[in-house]
Amino acid sequence: MVARVTRRLTGHGTASPPGGETSGDAALDDLVVAARAGDDDALTQLYRALHPGLVRYLRAKVGDEADDLAADTWVAVAQQLARTGPGVEAFRRLLFTIARRRAIDHHRKARRRRTDPAPLDELDALRFASDPGVVVDDALAGDEAVRLVARVLPQAQADVVLLRVVAGLSTGEVAAVVGRTPAAVSVLQHRALRALASALARADAAAVAEART
Repeated sequence: MVARVTRRLTGHGTASPPGGETSGDAALDDLVVAARAGDDDALTQLYRALHPGLVRYLRAKVGDEADDLAADTWVAVAQQLARTGPGVEAFRRLLFTIARRRAIDHHRKARRRRTDPAPLDELDALRFASDPGVVVDDALAGDEAVRLVARVLPQAQADVVLLRVVAGLSTGEVAAVVGRTPAAVSVLQHRALRALASALARADAAAVAEART
């Protein structure tokens, strides 16, 4: 499990280098080319392939508003598609850049800020292991857990983890979406893993203390 999470987050141990093209990406590349040329069926297939990850990412960011923002995101993508580069990497960057901006705008309009710490009982319910890699793997197993990860981590760290693991973007793609360098994204990713492990440790300590009283 740990090795699997490490591969997902860092690209180490994979058959191709981080961000390298897979057979699945090659097929999506063809769909992007066709969609840019005006093929509505190709855009529909891209929607089917990428929409679940988009909604899951937005659900972590905005909760019940995710479906509405996802629909708005796809409308914007369709309008800007002809102006973006060919290939699925460029398409994913466009898709999640727009989604992230929509989420930021949503929070600004609602004037909401995530300042309250996550309840320890919610953390304990996730049954995190002490290894950071296992923390991420387990944490992202369900939508409730994804939302909780977004609450536990500072916004910048949460964005990196969600875009890397939920959206499936490479480090380079994440860097383009969040406007940071790949090195900075790697640093945020490492800090996010440690922060999740630390949150678990606090939850475990609280549980032990309560059991002794």
